[in-house]
Amino acid sequence: MKKIVNSLLFKVFVAIVLGIVFGLYMPEWFNRIFATFNAFFGQFLSFAIPLIIMGLIMPAISDLGKEAGKMLLLTAAIAYGSTLFSGFMTFFTASNIFPGLLAEHVNSTAEIAENTKELTPFFSIEIPAVIDVMSALVLAFVIGLGLAYQEKSTLKLVVSDFQTIIMQVIEKVIIPLLPLFILGIFASMSFSGQVFEILSVFLNIIGVIFGLHILLLILQYVIAGTIVKKNPVKLLLNMLPAYFTALGTQSSAATIPVTLEQAEKNGVSEKVAGFVIPLCATIHLSGSIMKITACAMALMILNEMPFDFAMFAGFIFMLGIAMVAAPGVPGGAIMAAIGVLQAMLGFNEEMIGLMIALYIAMDSFGTACNVTGDGAIALVVDKIAGEEAVVSGQ
Repeated sequence: MKKIVNSLLFKVFVAIVLGIVFGLYMPEWFNRIFATFNAFFGQFLSFAIPLIIMGLIMPAISDLGKEAGKMLLLTAAIAYGSTLFSGFMTFFTASNIFPGLLAEHVNSTAEIAENTKELTPFFSIEIPAVIDVMSALVLAFVIGLGLAYQEKSTLKLVVSDFQTIIMQVIEKVIIPLLPLFILGIFASMSFSGQVFEILSVFLNIIGVIFGLHILLLILQYVIAGTIVKKNPVKLLLNMLPAYFTALGTQSSAATIPVTLEQAEKNGVSEKVAGFVIPLCATIHLSGSIMKITACAMALMILNEMPFDFAMFAGFIFMLGIAMVAAPGVPGGAIMAAIGVLQAMLGFNEEMIGLMIALYIAMDSFGTACNVTGDGAIALVVDKIAGEEAVVSGQ
């Protein structure tokens, strides 16, 4: 896996550079080729993600034995707590900084939403998922927990074989195609000009969000390092391959193999990492909630809509739950959050459209924050669970 990770980092960097160059200088028909590939690959990811969740979580829970229930509760509680902390930290920071930053841009946001070019694929193929993400999670928990209490079971062998198939799909199909997918993402963003238009108005906001995102990662690894008694700087640096892979893919699920490798490099046991990392790829969304909370507040200020702490407290608690249903693909979290934005903050169609554009423009950084934070949670869970949760000796 190490060779795959190291090779992937270089390919991701090349793909990003080529994507920007192609989007800026190549004709539309050329860039639509990559848009067509991305449309198909995105559908394949949506199809594969529930299977990845089941294929990795079921055997991980069953192999942990009777401690699986405790492990599940512990991981979910830490992940949700981290997500809520990020949301409230963002609210208090943004509510003090954004009003002054946005004063000169009030009522100027509509122009951004109207002036974007869209790079459409030549054709698209819909690949419906066999099972949705939430159902896959629940089914993985039920089967995994059931098998955890059985010493001998034929189903365990089936689950193990299914895990092997899923890992083959990840290593032989998804990882090799990721650089091409990344190239298409950046080509589309560059061609449309959407990112540059958004940055021209929201540069200061994005700077604040990026600063918060770095601060959150530092806090997460200082806490994790203190708990496991290891150097937090070294722990965080070891997770950089996962960070940069997520930066390019914009997908927590697609980055799972890299995150697993780096978490194990930090000393997390293979069994605990195999359980925590795939689970957190779905339920730990500290970077995503940061972007959504900050962008939502920014749009409300720009449109002169009133807000208060009580409104955003309810929004953050509900958002942390709603986003669990989001598929681990680019833009998945904002799609899951649309209903909450409309119901709790009163967003109209125009604001939703701009919210999606803002979110996707920064999707890479939020996903990278999510993924890197997963490594910190894995360290804490591995430490708290203790030797009883560690199957392989270290």
